[in-house]
Amino acid sequence: MTTTPSYDSLVPLRTDFLIEQRVRDLIGRANLRQLWLLFLDEQQVQLPLLLPIDGLPSRPTEDGTARVVDNVVRLMEELGAAGLVVVWERYGPAHLSEGDTEWVRCFASACGAVRLPLRAMLLSHRHGVRWIAADDYLR
Repeated sequence: MTTTPSYDSLVPLRTDFLIEQRVRDLIGRANLRQLWLLFLDEQQVQLPLLLPIDGLPSRPTEDGTARVVDNVVRLMEELGAAGLVVVWERYGPAHLSEGDTEWVRCFASACGAVRLPLRAMLLSHRHGVRWIAADDYLR
């Protein structure tokens, strides 16, 4: 059985609202602890690959995070992706835990170090999805 998505996959995700809405539609409330990657083309249209990554340690290391980001860079080059949306999924409250904050900060730093175009980071939690603003992790 094929299901029709409740969104138009060709609509450019040019605003924070549209990105958050897409993440709600695709990922929604958290079930597992994992990282999701959504890739955008030059027009900010989502490419047809939604990549989950599980098995990440509870705390990041700079080397481990750099390896993940290096692999993401290579994948983006293969896909022709111009932007990345990252969703941190974990069952828990809507606020970022200390571990969440460490991961988000480390991931953003690793992306910046290689000039990876990180468009957005969001948190999928037990009640839904929320935007992760730079103020949430840059203190």
